[in-house]
Amino acid sequence: MKILHALIFLGLSLTAGIATAQSAAKCPALPESSGLQWQEQSAATYVLCKATAADGREVMTMMLTGRDPDIPLPRPLRQEKGNFAGESLYWYQPDLGGQQPPGYATRRMTVVKFDKNRYAQISLYPSDASELRALQALSQGMNLNPSAVAAER
Repeated sequence: MKILHALIFLGLSLTAGIATAQSAAKCPALPESSGLQWQEQSAATYVLCKATAADGREVMTMMLTGRDPDIPLPRPLRQEKGNFAGESLYWYQPDLGGQQPPGYATRRMTVVKFDKNRYAQISLYPSDASELRALQALSQGMNLNPSAVAAER
């Protein structure tokens, strides 16, 4: 009987620990000076972080996952070099099947593997070239180390 009680207690403890871990924020900290706020959506296999500006515009999305998103990034769409989480990368214009909606010239996306089985798919939706540079610099400075993210909050 004592073993049964111990197993039930252990199960409840593990369930509480999992619920606490899932409720903790998983998006990297944004500097207060950026004026951006994350809207976070979590699932079992990914975390989706959407950064919105004070005027409500979505300016960045970041999907953090343990699986390679396997998005084709054709060389002709390659734009600027950059860094993310200590890894070198290229920013690409998104392939929209030949469509070029307003703001297309400054839209960027990338996929980067930044740790063993950890990927970030980042999309930027700036209003102009100046905001593009600011968002690229912001993403370059993000810390995805879980202990550092918790300490920054």
